[in-house]
Amino acid sequence: MTVCVILAAGEGKRMRPLTGSRPKVMLPLAGKPMLEHLICSAHEAGICEFILVVGYGESSVREYFGDGKALGVSIWYVTQKRQLGTGDALLTVAPHVKTDFLLLNGDMILKAEDIRKMMETPAPSMAIFTSNHPQDFGVVCLLGDLIVDLVEKSPNPPGNFINAGIYHFDISIFDFLKNITSSPRGEFELTDALRSYIDNKTLQGILIDFWADMGFPWDLLGVHEEMIKNITPKQDGTIEDGVIIKGEVIIGPGTVILAGSYIEGPCIIGSDCRIGPHAYIRPGTAVGNNCHIGHCSEIKNSIIMDNSKVPHFSYIGDSIIGSGCNFGAGTKIANLRHDKGHIHAGGSDTRRKKFGAVIGDDVLFGINCSVNVGAIIGNHCRIGPHTCVEGKIEDNTVIRR
Repeated sequence: MTVCVILAAGEGKRMRPLTGSRPKVMLPLAGKPMLEHLICSAHEAGICEFILVVGYGESSVREYFGDGKALGVSIWYVTQKRQLGTGDALLTVAPHVKTDFLLLNGDMILKAEDIRKMMETPAPSMAIFTSNHPQDFGVVCLLGDLIVDLVEKSPNPPGNFINAGIYHFDISIFDFLKNITSSPRGEFELTDALRSYIDNKTLQGILIDFWADMGFPWDLLGVHEEMIKNITPKQDGTIEDGVIIKGEVIIGPGTVILAGSYIEGPCIIGSDCRIGPHAYIRPGTAVGNNCHIGHCSEIKNSIIMDNSKVPHFSYIGDSIIGSGCNFGAGTKIANLRHDKGHIHAGGSDTRRKKFGAVIGDDVLFGINCSVNVGAIIGNHCRIGPHTCVEGKIEDNTVIRR
């Protein structure tokens, strides 16, 4: 039986501020942590035993998944005490792995068919994927099915096949890892150990059909938009007379949908929420647990995490909102440039024409605030009434008009 090792120890600095209080792998997609989607896909492919390498925010991972029985699998944990790179993370499992094994990065979404394909390919092998922006990844050079080179994040990549971060290894990888040295950024990189396989002409490249990497917050939104289309509708809670529900909608237990509200699926509303009256929840939206979407507020294609409140007369579109936030009445988030060009956030091109904001945990807005496209607002910020916010705002910032 194949054991699957999942690297889930990193913070995910490019995901800040969303990773200020949770590890990257616990960020939600279509109502569940991304790591849960990955484990479920691997289980569907036939894997029942998992080793999770945890570190940053490990308590949230351990508490959520436990021993894995709720998902029908067995989960063991190994702690990477210091964040010293993927190579160091994999070395932590060396005492626990005695046969060939599958290795997955925890911050991606895969389909069971591709995982099964990797399991059936003899070790050592590495999954590759075709990207339209290969300069952002490690690019793989092939001779037939054999990997002959790996070029890391070059501005002029030699092709568009990239390293997908999925591996079928034999235990010789641990010997190779012991011989690598730290990279210029002070980390021990798994890709350096791959050089030994490449030099020995033994590393096979396997092209997979689907791969979604979560590098930046807007990547979450793009994958979420696709995944939420596949939900199975279920409506618990209380739905008052005069509520209109269209399409595939999940409503959690304890949630109350008040009269006059209009909900278009696909969307997910968690447990113990209060929606309305006269709220408009548009397709692509996932609202967490214990949230409030109030009178005449509109939410479109957004992820709103637990315990956040959008009480009344507000608009949130194409945005990611952390937990414990509160929007003052009349607060709006813009999500489209006048020239309809790509929206930039934090100095990066989101490659999206519609994108609102990334808002961290415990951010409080006064009434009638405006948030411009591409804004990134850090954790625990306080935004005064009638304020226009744009650009990148650091944690704990107080803004007064």
